[in-house]
Amino acid sequence: MNTYRIAAIPADGIGPEVISAGLQALETLEKRDGGFKLDVTSFDWGSDHYRRTGKMMPEDGPERLKAYDAIFFGAVGAPDVPDHITLWGLRLPICQGFDQYANVRPTRILPGVPSPLANVGPGDLDWVIVRENSEGEYAGHGGRAHRGLPEEVATEVAIFTRVGVTRIMRYAFKLAQSRPRKLLTVVTKSNAQRFGLVMWDEIAAEVSKEFPDVTWDKMLVDAMTVRMTLNPKSLDTIVATNLHADILSDLAGALAGSLGVAPTANIDPERRYPSMFEPIHGSAFDITGKGIANPIATFWTAAQMLEHLGEPKAAERLMAAVEAVAAKGIRTPDIGGTATTQQVTDAVCEEIRGANI
Repeated sequence: MNTYRIAAIPADGIGPEVISAGLQALETLEKRDGGFKLDVTSFDWGSDHYRRTGKMMPEDGPERLKAYDAIFFGAVGAPDVPDHITLWGLRLPICQGFDQYANVRPTRILPGVPSPLANVGPGDLDWVIVRENSEGEYAGHGGRAHRGLPEEVATEVAIFTRVGVTRIMRYAFKLAQSRPRKLLTVVTKSNAQRFGLVMWDEIAAEVSKEFPDVTWDKMLVDAMTVRMTLNPKSLDTIVATNLHADILSDLAGALAGSLGVAPTANIDPERRYPSMFEPIHGSAFDITGKGIANPIATFWTAAQMLEHLGEPKAAERLMAAVEAVAAKGIRTPDIGGTATTQQVTDAVCEEIRGANI
């Protein structure tokens, strides 16, 4: 039996609610499958930890996480703590410290989940967005001078390196190659950003030669929003910069019905460090404690984690259970249902136990 050490960081807002739901589903899978075991340790890091200590996590937090096989992360952000503190105090130090340079966000319309797009249903929108996750606009370089004066200036420096762009392009092409359509769309804004993103275009063309069986095209990010909305069937695998993919993946989640169904994997493809898995919906303080947070994104995220750990059958079983429950209409309010978080979780666990999955 394979045993995997999992660090659970529920963090803020609805994070504890959905991570609890995810762990219930994973425990049910363990019992049903019998071939693996998850040894889960929870860490109380986040905004409450910041209020107590002045830090989102302890100084040695990343060092403590190195011992784990994967990180199961909830959400970060609180109304009374500045966003740059919550993000740079917890999530980004883990992503950047562990060089989780591939942020992978699959999106598809699940059975029974209504999309805002007309005449689009399951099978018509099936994408994977690959987000460069280590540099670009989120590199953390820049500064402010002459604060409070009329001549105050702030700079935000987007950093693109040949090694960083090449490795994410290679990852995206390889992922596209593994999917049935073997189709990749490279998204930039190289008409206006004529240095870093022109380099993106050039490196995409170079890397494409390594994958002659992959068809690829490129889009400017503004035009891409139109294509995603009006011609979703024309897309499959998508790769973009840290900022652009961050925005496009939220649009993708909305087009698939809700951010409540959108998962994320922050991957270190070389497996030098633990990878981190999180739903993308954020802390959602407006519904915190109401018991109506959608756990589907967390279940899907858990399936990504199982795949990464080498348990693809368990991941398939989990997603089959999620789709079966959604198709039955057992859904939270954000996707047109009346069920609670726990009711959806119980239904998914019951499906996992079923003999037909």
